[in-house]
Amino acid sequence: MMKRILLVAGMMLIGVGAVSAQQDIVKQRQQAMKDNGKSLGGVLGAMAKDKIPYDQKAVDAAFAQLEASGKELVSLFPDSTKGLKGEGKYSSSPKVWENRSDFETHAAKYNKAVSETKASVKDLATLKAAVPVIGKQCSGCHETFRLKDG
Repeated sequence: MMKRILLVAGMMLIGVGAVSAQQDIVKQRQQAMKDNGKSLGGVLGAMAKDKIPYDQKAVDAAFAQLEASGKELVSLFPDSTKGLKGEGKYSSSPKVWENRSDFETHAAKYNKAVSETKASVKDLATLKAAVPVIGKQCSGCHETFRLKDG
């Protein structure tokens, strides 16, 4: 009887640990999206709109962040996180998992846009041309694969 109680308790702890690990992935993807927003909107977009001065080092850092998050984007949406909500006003649409190939295609387009525009940005004029290209990829994916909660 005691072994059974210990076994059940152990299995419950494993289950709690698995749920916790999945919530950690949700938090990681939300943080990646927040970081993308800061890089695209807070740095690149702000420079493109002449709200802050052009700074090539800041541009390079923003692109490095966008590129890094793009490489891990698909892996931040494992099947085990379907239906899990994080904190904040947005969550992932079930379409991420229901239309996985479309989601992966959007991610690939985003990565291509970031890579190509990163290579082209050398000054304010080229940055102003690049920001809408990346923004289009972000918003295109968000329209289909992101839900506004509440």
